[in-house]
Amino acid sequence: MKRYRFVTPHRTGKWYSDLQTAQRHACEIGAGFLDGMTGKFVAYVETMLEVGNADDVTGPKDQALAA
Repeated sequence: MKRYRFVTPHRTGKWYSDLQTAQRHACEIGAGFLDGMTGKFVAYVETMLEVGNADDVTGPKDQALAA
């Protein structure tokens, strides 16, 4: 199972089990916001999305994706 979090140059978000939840909480660390009109996530500059494997107990082998 995958898990998701957003990372900015100064803060790291918590891991969430689905992308939609991670996007909803991204504003807490200043990573982006959900557009109220379109419902789309807008990431701020230099925000990265990390995708990890929840089954890895030693820490995820993160795959960073530019948002």
